[in-house]
Amino acid sequence: MFSSQGTLSALTDNGPLAELISMGGPVMVVLIAIAFIGVATFLYLMLFGAFYTPRFTKPLQRLVAHWQQSPADTRVEATRANASRFGRANPLMHLLVNTMSACQSGTNIAAVRETAVRDAQNALEPFEAPLKIIEVIAALAPLLGLLGTVMGMMEAFSAMAATEGRANASQLSGGIYEALATTAAGLVVAIPFAALAAWIEFRLRRIHKTINSALVSVFNVLPADDIVAATADATQPEPKQAEVAVTESNPASDHFDNNPRLAHAAG
Repeated sequence: MFSSQGTLSALTDNGPLAELISMGGPVMVVLIAIAFIGVATFLYLMLFGAFYTPRFTKPLQRLVAHWQQSPADTRVEATRANASRFGRANPLMHLLVNTMSACQSGTNIAAVRETAVRDAQNALEPFEAPLKIIEVIAALAPLLGLLGTVMGMMEAFSAMAATEGRANASQLSGGIYEALATTAAGLVVAIPFAALAAWIEFRLRRIHKTINSALVSVFNVLPADDIVAATADATQPEPKQAEVAVTESNPASDHFDNNPRLAHAAG
């Protein structure tokens, strides 16, 4: 315990952190803090994504292929029952299984689509907050570096004013050094986190595309019972007109139009 306390005191008193703080002043403390927060957020995102990222695995590909051939005969729940513990953590599996089961049970297709869009958004929501944190850090670090630059220049001019313009180079170098140090630290923090934010956003777009493609493959094929019911309704003109009126006034279509990420999943 004594050695750990000694190591911590060495890092904070005479170690690299103390040197950085002495170079940049209080702004450097804030930059170091947000850098640690960004690294912790990125590690959490990677660990969480390794288990809970929606993945279109081979079992799901076989399930969708069988669904497209014969929706009524597809054993949907068997896919979830036979999945491994790692496979059950896949949100896309539960999304597809629940959607297919609802279609087989004769649920209104519009309601099923509405539920599918909501569940897809819920599956992607845990990834949006860490991405926003990393984006904020990438945008905030240069501003903090600029703040440190202004504070350092103010210190330099304050030293010059205190000596009535007769300050030497050693008196001015402290403030200028602090200004340059905070600017460099802000850029060092901002550049990698900006690259990470762009990479994470690219990954999320690919996940959106995967979910859209999977849902489109499901909704393009209706169960046999729904096809028979639609054919029977087509022989009755008055109920068909009523159904068309309900469809035109259904707010679900507006919901899909207002969700561009999952608009293709609406069919």
